[in-house]
Amino acid sequence: MTSYLCAIGTATPTHRIAQAQIASFMAAALQFDAAATRKLQALYRVSGIEQRHSVLADYARTNGEFEFFPNTPDLEPFPTVGQRLGIYREHALPLSVEAALDCLAQLPEATPATITHLITVSCTGMYAPGLDIELVKALGLQPNVQRTCVNFMGCYAAFNALKLADAFCRADADAQVLIVCTELCTLHFQKSPDDDHLVSNALFSDGSAAALVQARPASQGPSLALEAFHCALEPDGHDDMAWHINDFGFEMTLSSYVPKLIQRGIRQLTERLLQNLPVQLADIHSFAIHPGGRKILETIEQELGISRHDNRFAYKVLREYGNMSSATVLFVLRELMQNLTPADAGAPVLSFAFGPGLTLEAMLLQVCYQPVAANASQPARQTEAAHQPLAY
Repeated sequence: MTSYLCAIGTATPTHRIAQAQIASFMAAALQFDAAATRKLQALYRVSGIEQRHSVLADYARTNGEFEFFPNTPDLEPFPTVGQRLGIYREHALPLSVEAALDCLAQLPEATPATITHLITVSCTGMYAPGLDIELVKALGLQPNVQRTCVNFMGCYAAFNALKLADAFCRADADAQVLIVCTELCTLHFQKSPDDDHLVSNALFSDGSAAALVQARPASQGPSLALEAFHCALEPDGHDDMAWHINDFGFEMTLSSYVPKLIQRGIRQLTERLLQNLPVQLADIHSFAIHPGGRKILETIEQELGISRHDNRFAYKVLREYGNMSSATVLFVLRELMQNLTPADAGAPVLSFAFGPGLTLEAMLLQVCYQPVAANASQPARQTEAAHQPLAY
């Protein structure tokens, strides 16, 4: 039995801030001199990011106007973990509800009453009773909906949620699984001149994405069949990408060596994913790659021989949203799905994400496209040609 990714909804905070504005905030917060400020601004210019979203308006403001950070030259006393997670509790639910409703609105056959499983994903905040229970109440899901939380796994966590959804749907043909990935990365700004923190502060942003997975394609329009997954570890990168809870927020380690580690493992990851499938890399022209950073995207293109155009959806998300951790690859998949046409039916799609460990995740999907019914109130009749599963 095949499961299908049928709809993806997204939501971002109202504060949309230009990358240059954030660079000015960071330089002031770090009390950089003119030379260090120029270097920091150059880092932000070459990031491939034009704007990011945050639940905090402070990143677009100057000292004296802050609402969350102290209005002192050095931002002291620096906000604690408890203060940051208080903001997470305030904003995570409404953002998640917005993404979930956007997702459900795209699929007429899915309603809050029909959802059988809820999977919440986050590495930027946690509490109990948690976001999963609050979503059940806010969305009006059935109280017996089966809930699973995927926490603190970083940027590749959406892949684990999709694997869980796939397993649920293979076990139950009536399953409808709602995945909600919500990340408020900007709560965890670290006031440190260390290179790892400078890079993290230049990339991460806030957003939420919700996905609906079920055991049949959407009644009309595009769906993505979940055909195969493969996971690998690069143990040499154990300390190059990490995520730790400390007294003043969650601290991200993201070294400049990460693209080299991904370059070393990405081809073997792809070969292992495809080795039992009737698909070769040369057959794939659609990609949904987690934009962990511009250099990571360029490294993968070089190693796999794909073009920037092939990878355009990742660049668009990076440019407009930055890196939203686990939600980001779903934003990329949404961009891809919005650009599919009936002519793409049967085409393979290759997706990647990366995270602490160093973990490398790969997923192969296949486009399924159901014609739009003449009468929009009636589901389109499913045709045999809509999806022919890949032979294992």
